[in-house]
Amino acid sequence: MAAKDEPIIIKKYANRRLYNTGTSTYVTLEDLAEMVKKGEEFTVQDAKTGDDITHPVLTQIIFELENKEGQNMLPIPFLRQLIAFYGDQMQMIVPSFLEQSMIAFSKEQERFREQMKGALGKSPMDMMKIATPIKALEEQTRRNMEMFQNAMRLFTPFPPAGSNGSSAAPAEPARKETSEKPDDLQELKEQIAAMQRKLDTMS
Repeated sequence: MAAKDEPIIIKKYANRRLYNTGTSTYVTLEDLAEMVKKGEEFTVQDAKTGDDITHPVLTQIIFELENKEGQNMLPIPFLRQLIAFYGDQMQMIVPSFLEQSMIAFSKEQERFREQMKGALGKSPMDMMKIATPIKALEEQTRRNMEMFQNAMRLFTPFPPAGSNGSSAAPAEPARKETSEKPDDLQELKEQIAAMQRKLDTMS
């Protein structure tokens, strides 16, 4: 049995069966999805090796949910962009961006739910106030995308020499541009830190 403040251990066996050590019962991917929705923390371990396989199992849950009719949330353009980032220079900051964006969305979702509860039984004018959190979420999403696009520009490769018909650039300026990369990385880190501070003030 896991301690109250420790995540529940789910063991996955070679036959793909999942065993919840907290309840001493076998569970399914749907059961794990419900645990996530309830906010129950768990880690999935390979029953034979003890390796942490939480990431692939959660990814499998998303795959299963996306294949249910009427359940898919990930639009095709997003999936294409996500696939394109694998192996790209931007891959290192995509997880942080997505994580912070989802945190911001969750906070606005809670705020929206609270206003929904408070607006029940009130006048239409009061009900119109519910739109405020949605506008705030849209604005936060817009700012996040601007920050992400700025970060992308920092990592955009320089155009190849002669691509615009001009001769190759001198070697000295090229070395200068390369030497400025650490400054660009520091600016990116500061932008991500600024996003985190904004999220903290919203909580």
